[in-house]
Amino acid sequence: MWGGRFAVGPSEIMEEINASIDFDKKLAAQDIAGSQAHLAMLKQQGIVEAADADAIARGLAQVKGEIEAGTFTFSRALEDIHMNVEGRLAEIVGSAAGRLHTARSRNDQVAVDFRLWVRDTIDALLIQIADLQRALSVRALECAGMAMPGFTHLQSAQPVTFGHHLLAYVEMLGRDSGRFADARKRLNESPLGAAALAGTSFPIDREMTAKALGFDRPTANSLDSVADRDFALEALSAAAICAVHLSRFAEEIVLWTTPQFGFVKLSDAFSTGSSIMPQKRNPDAAELVRGKTGRVIGALVGLLTVMKGLPLAYSKDMQEDKQGVFDALETLSLSLAAMTGMVQDMTPEPKRMKAAAGAGYATATDLADWLVQNLKTPFREAHHVTGRIVALASARGAPLEKLTLADMQGVEPRITAEALAVLSVDRSVKSRTSYGGTAPANVKRQAKSWLKRLG
Repeated sequence: MWGGRFAVGPSEIMEEINASIDFDKKLAAQDIAGSQAHLAMLKQQGIVEAADADAIARGLAQVKGEIEAGTFTFSRALEDIHMNVEGRLAEIVGSAAGRLHTARSRNDQVAVDFRLWVRDTIDALLIQIADLQRALSVRALECAGMAMPGFTHLQSAQPVTFGHHLLAYVEMLGRDSGRFADARKRLNESPLGAAALAGTSFPIDREMTAKALGFDRPTANSLDSVADRDFALEALSAAAICAVHLSRFAEEIVLWTTPQFGFVKLSDAFSTGSSIMPQKRNPDAAELVRGKTGRVIGALVGLLTVMKGLPLAYSKDMQEDKQGVFDALETLSLSLAAMTGMVQDMTPEPKRMKAAAGAGYATATDLADWLVQNLKTPFREAHHVTGRIVALASARGAPLEKLTLADMQGVEPRITAEALAVLSVDRSVKSRTSYGGTAPANVKRQAKSWLKRLG
């Protein structure tokens, strides 16, 4: 492909380090789409004669069919997906195939291919994120009044509902969706026509190719067009944050399925056993989602490191941009599918959750709030009074709600029997009616709102 400049071919080692076809063949569909758009423009502009353009178009359709059928032979000697397609095209239509590369370079060609692949993948991920949000919202509506402990520092804090807890992840995923949508909007400019780095002297129509490929507009600077990989970095950044969210949820599933928690059960479909311990039921799907997060984060760090010292415009280092992106976004897709399956599969254990919700003096804040609301006690003083009552209960080894009115009045004489009612878990969660709070009525409204939004 180097024409007359080189007298001999590359060494085996050079071929090994230089070839990218083993992984960039994933761009085949996007590469052919870009070539078809470029060809149509070359024909319209009179840069390639109609007869040659029509022959090339038929050849591209044949190459596409062979790739889709799995009969195409990829050659490492041809380095990459672009030259593999062009090489096969030459076999089909002859020397006219060489006209397809008029007014473009592999630099802008790979840039447009890669953008198209990332855009297609973002579109698929957005659907998967919405599927997971929908599954979580359905379960949240079912479990709107199911009390469970809320934690800070992994210590019992205040009672919440299981539905409320699930909706927290719906909110996180909503932000993930927004980040991917923002990244998609910014990447949706076409670098095709920037050529190697300086543009071209041919009378091309970049608006036409951009429109044909579904881009909003062509990129405005030819140097930036071929040097930019922000679109991949943004997608990886959104993916890394999303993977962290999935990992946090996966960790909670791991905890919840232990005998010590016993909050939910996973069926055999999302569990595995042990080769030596017959009693084991391991939440391996959740553990793998948690573990795969490292690969997604690593891909982001890897691409940032590749790009950090590159002068404009294109450098061969940028061939290292794809493998991490391919792996990370496909890993996130698998993790989203696994998490959606687990959400639909899990069986809550409401009795275990409710019992745990009342442990650890979790309704102490409700008592402090009662003191503020009914006795007009300053909150800091109410906090101290409640703390002394909790200490009394702890010294006796009794739950808070088992203390008598006399016990409490020994700490604060003004406490009345009404205070005892606020110590129940159900009363506690029902009282949290502020916007965004855990009250079952709130949870139902939010779950229904999300389901309506998600369609």
